[in-house]
Amino acid sequence: MTLARRLSALMLYATSLLVLAACSDSSIWNNPHPENPDNEVILYSSFSERPKHLDPARSYSSDESMFIDQIYEPPLQYHYLKRPYELIPLTLTQMPSITYLDTDQQVLPEDTEDPAFSVYTFDIQPGILYQPHPAFARDDNNQPVYNFTSEEDTAAFSSLKDFTQTGTQELIADDYIYQINRLADPKRLAPLRGLLSQYIVGMSDATAAITQARKAFKEQDKPDNSWLDLRQFTMTGVKKINDHRFSITLKGKYPQFKYWLAFHFFAPVPWQVDRFYHQPGLPQKNITLDWHPVGTGAFMMTENNPNSEIILAKNPNYRGELYPSEGEPGDAEKGLLDDAGKTMPFIDKAIFRLEKEAIPVWTKFLQGYYDRSGISSDSFDQAVQVGGAGIALSDDMKAKGITLNKAVQPATYYLGFNMLDPVVGGYSESQQKLRQAIAIAYQEEEYIGIFLNGRGEPAMSPIPPGIFGYQSGPDGINKQVYDWGVDSSAVRKPIEVAKQLLAEAGYPDGRHAQTGEPLVLNLDTTGSGDQARMTWIQKQFKKLNLQLNIRSTDYNRFKDKMENGNAQMYFWGWLADYPDPENFLFLLYGPNAQIDSKSGVNSANYKNPEYDALFEEMQLMEDSPQRLAVIEKMKAILRQDTPWASGFHVHSYALSNAWVKNTKPHGISKLTFKYRRIDTELRAQKQQEWNQPVLWPLWTLLIIIVALAIPGYRGFKRRQTRTIEQVQNRAEN
Repeated sequence: MTLARRLSALMLYATSLLVLAACSDSSIWNNPHPENPDNEVILYSSFSERPKHLDPARSYSSDESMFIDQIYEPPLQYHYLKRPYELIPLTLTQMPSITYLDTDQQVLPEDTEDPAFSVYTFDIQPGILYQPHPAFARDDNNQPVYNFTSEEDTAAFSSLKDFTQTGTQELIADDYIYQINRLADPKRLAPLRGLLSQYIVGMSDATAAITQARKAFKEQDKPDNSWLDLRQFTMTGVKKINDHRFSITLKGKYPQFKYWLAFHFFAPVPWQVDRFYHQPGLPQKNITLDWHPVGTGAFMMTENNPNSEIILAKNPNYRGELYPSEGEPGDAEKGLLDDAGKTMPFIDKAIFRLEKEAIPVWTKFLQGYYDRSGISSDSFDQAVQVGGAGIALSDDMKAKGITLNKAVQPATYYLGFNMLDPVVGGYSESQQKLRQAIAIAYQEEEYIGIFLNGRGEPAMSPIPPGIFGYQSGPDGINKQVYDWGVDSSAVRKPIEVAKQLLAEAGYPDGRHAQTGEPLVLNLDTTGSGDQARMTWIQKQFKKLNLQLNIRSTDYNRFKDKMENGNAQMYFWGWLADYPDPENFLFLLYGPNAQIDSKSGVNSANYKNPEYDALFEEMQLMEDSPQRLAVIEKMKAILRQDTPWASGFHVHSYALSNAWVKNTKPHGISKLTFKYRRIDTELRAQKQQEWNQPVLWPLWTLLIIIVALAIPGYRGFKRRQTRTIEQVQNRAEN
């Protein structure tokens, strides 16, 4: 291509961009979202990994709960604004009534301490409808439209969207009962089945009967995905009273049961939905409940493409719910009661885009294309500033109208010992002192400052702030590791104390007292780990002249080590299922040892009979000074035995753009989207303001092109003139 042609092409390109800018004053060139012709109110968010399970009987991940808790409705929910956490009805007309019975089924007084049975009775609101779904589609004869008997019949259906006919039906007691049967079904691998079987009368028997039925399926050579109608199995402790009333009978007294009733494990699943997804050929195409949830909640999943986006749209059959009219002190001043009494939800859709890296999420948040964002370490200094008053928004964030929500997560993360290990485990005085020495040397405060940007606090016990049993001040510190300082704060004991404990444990200066061999310890982790973090951890052990060998493996191998008791030290964490100390203290309850049960939560394999007896006493107590006294005894035992070297509680920081309303961190519940409100006009205004195209480089390029083009064009014309003259001269000659 000649120079003239190249310059001409560049000029055309630059001119076209400028013309485009002039003709599209209201458009934004870098908007990653498609146009919204229906002017729907959309909340934009992101996800980094596909949700593995969306079946409410199987899902046990906070990432999965972010989606399905907007769709499914268990009987209860948490009040969005009140703290301490308060349970309220969701699909019920009132809170469940509780009746205590003796062994002869006779009613006992309400203040009975040790009943034989507890009967929970549920009254469902009439008129609650499920989202539109093909499982409910019926023909003129009231028969299912989609009722296939072979894979040939379903060959034409490659996705759920191919089922064009949909229907709905009312929520009834049978749907909750069917889901409880699903929890009893071993095929569902419900994480809660072992626990619930200890309490729900007849659940173990139902599990045995279902197991036998599935065994018969195999003997009859039925396909593995064949539908087993769970309506044929009954539990003596689960009874239907009428279409809108049912009861659950528990063995003894289990106060924490009320919290599970707000968890999606107890969300209703109609038998029609279960049957639909077990039709021949559908599970092989991922047309399953694990991919396509069905509920009565405010939203339904209309798109599940884990390689691109997940979309929740407003359920057109949703009954509507009123925004709370009361909260805790300060909520009104923050605008959290501005929508009191208004019908929810306030948004039409929630669109989640796949983002595997934190930087693109942060960039798009600052551009106004994502409504909310966390704060990664890379963006911490840009987002907040640390001063005498603590952590606050940076001036840049304030200028953009961004707000900061801070909360202490009801979670505990810890460095644990395997109590079965012959070196760091055991219960002798010398083994206790070895662990106590490591606990003192491991500077959790420094870790929080370096790797969490100060967003956390050291754990003095398994119980995090906000949960009954948490103690602050001098009475709450772990006196094996901390002293109470003159500045009224916890101060870690000097390293000299740790060295003395190490010597008394039989390892003076980090060497075996008899052999002189250096003590080498192993820390098992997943993945390669962050090298800076791993180096820092090794330095903590070097304070005691202990050598730390970090053994990194993939998650499956790490899990095998933990299940078989082959790890020596490890990192783990626990996020509250419900706001009760039992949900944290059971992490060290002997019968929950992971070596005894692959699904056990006691990863340290800690077993102390005195602690276990106190746990069993505390477990069924209501919150009271008496319960607190028992918890303090349990803490004292843990601090002496030190099955965990160290721990911390995370402070969560979330940013919201100015147009996002009603954002209050909850900590327990993920059911938050129905409360969100988006000021779409303000968002469009800010997006336009923050994403103005920078056109001066194009103007500069155009001027340069013109400046280069003019001499080139003149030279081209001169050459053309000379050529014409030469041709004319040759013709004349």
